[in-house]
Amino acid sequence: MARIKWGKRLLQTSLANSIIRLSANFKEYPMKIIGLTGNIASGKSTVLRMLRERGAETLDADKVVHALFAPGTPVTQAIAATFGEDVLNADGSVNRKVLGARVFSDPDALRRLEAIVHPAVGRAIEEAIAEARRRPNPPPAFVIEAVKLVETGRYRLADSLWLVVADPEVQLQRLMNDRGLSREEALARLQAQPPLEEKRRLADVIIENNGSLEDLRRQVETAWQHLMQTPNKEGSTEQCDAFGTNTPT
Repeated sequence: MARIKWGKRLLQTSLANSIIRLSANFKEYPMKIIGLTGNIASGKSTVLRMLRERGAETLDADKVVHALFAPGTPVTQAIAATFGEDVLNADGSVNRKVLGARVFSDPDALRRLEAIVHPAVGRAIEEAIAEARRRPNPPPAFVIEAVKLVETGRYRLADSLWLVVADPEVQLQRLMNDRGLSREEALARLQAQPPLEEKRRLADVIIENNGSLEDLRRQVETAWQHLMQTPNKEGSTEQCDAFGTNTPT
């Protein structure tokens, strides 16, 4: 059963290195923003597809990273300048496997990489949201899907944070059955996942995906209808740190 808790989080967007005042008037911005997160094999992709079926526009943060790692982009150039040309493929794109081996065993190197990538991803997400809002008929919702939505602070862009969870044994079976992993490989991936405690605390909606597809669909529909029927907030403003200053990236 989906657990829904609607807090007072304001709709937030940001401009790098500035502090801005934001309006939470949903009459002015009727498009809702959903942040969708969850660990591996929890069912995020299935929930994303169900939201797309309901008319939502979706953005996969990992696909944004893939685009930023293309040949000749400012991010690719910065990575090559920081870590060396040997982290690039022959076509000039970033070799994620080589780069990963370089940074994931070196916390300082990982921080340098995140300092390059995370602000660029944040700007790309903001631009996509702004473009959707400018349309004559914007979608009813815009969904940002990312495993590290909370860890990077990007959940602050969302009106509603949705967390998809599943029991570890269910995740294990999905990894083995759907991805062809051995039990040892699946366990290693599960153990590498970030903890859920902070995500549970911040989530507005928690979807428990341990049952059937129909059960999952009912939970998504309940949460969707609740969000769509939430009364618009009257205009109010709050001062907040812009993305890229005090907000973790």
